[in-house]
Amino acid sequence: MPNDRILVVDDEETIREIVSSMLGGAHFQTRQAASGVEALSILESGDEFDLVLSDLMMAEMDGIALLERSKERYPDMPVVMVTAVHDIQVALQALRNGAYDYLLKPFEREQLLVTVRRALENRRLKRENDAYRTNLEALVAERTQQWKTALSNLEKSYDITLEVLGDALDLKDKETEGHSRRVTAYTIAIARKMGLPKEDISVIARGAFLHDIGKIAIPDAILLKPGKLTEDEMNTMKEHCYLGYKIISRIPFLAEAAEIIYSHQERYDGTGYPRRLEGNEIPLGARIFAIADTLDAMRTDRPYRAAQSMEAARKEIELWAGRQFDPAIVKVFLEMPNNIWEDLRADINAANASFPKM
Repeated sequence: MPNDRILVVDDEETIREIVSSMLGGAHFQTRQAASGVEALSILESGDEFDLVLSDLMMAEMDGIALLERSKERYPDMPVVMVTAVHDIQVALQALRNGAYDYLLKPFEREQLLVTVRRALENRRLKRENDAYRTNLEALVAERTQQWKTALSNLEKSYDITLEVLGDALDLKDKETEGHSRRVTAYTIAIARKMGLPKEDISVIARGAFLHDIGKIAIPDAILLKPGKLTEDEMNTMKEHCYLGYKIISRIPFLAEAAEIIYSHQERYDGTGYPRRLEGNEIPLGARIFAIADTLDAMRTDRPYRAAQSMEAARKEIELWAGRQFDPAIVKVFLEMPNNIWEDLRADINAANASFPKM
């Protein structure tokens, strides 16, 4: 392990000591700061660090302020925020402001080390990529393959970030835990059966995985309400399509996936929302997702009903072909054997399942 230097920032001495001990045991060098102000002073003194691990809520200068100040001066130094579950939206704001990732308290040693190593690897890849771009014109023939490899590795890092965003929603809504991963796996399977190019499937998979990300912005009183929603509450809930699109479309890498997020509640006959798109006006990825989403919903236990059989799900999807679903995609789905869905579900529900492979 390289002796990377990490600045640990927290206004609680006990936490600083525990985190520093965890990192030291993995051969990282650490220095501690008791506040954002002290951390900024250390950084400005010329002492160099490879990563900053900072608490989000601190007196004097909080983690967001420290993030903004440090990014102005040290843009390539990754910052990982530490926060409590109820501060999740603040943590997501930190991601938009340039934080690499965040950890939810309490976290285990392995969670800490995996996140730190991932951030340092991401920093290394970005530096390599910058170097490649600087010398690209002179070295294009020799370095093209290396450059593509670096970009591919960066794309993997982006997918890890997507996984964090999806998990953030699962933390809020335990009823649908694992839903995003399962529905993504189902969507990929149908897209492959349709013979779509790998690049298109990657875009569709990201849109499927993040389809409900806009629900993070929906008030918990509505999102987690156990009973039936009022008309006003339902109208608020329906805004999650646009809210998700608004969040994700700001990331150039995810611009196409954002269109799927925006359209995932549209129906083939034009009776869906939010734009009442019809037929081929609905992005292909959203039309594929609609079938995968219904399949998972029917095959999952809910408080108000037990999971239904695979045969019942197939009949329901066939019944709504031409109304809720694209009939051509329904035909493809019905040609696929039942064991595909059961095997995928088992794989995704297994411990430590990750973002479904393209």
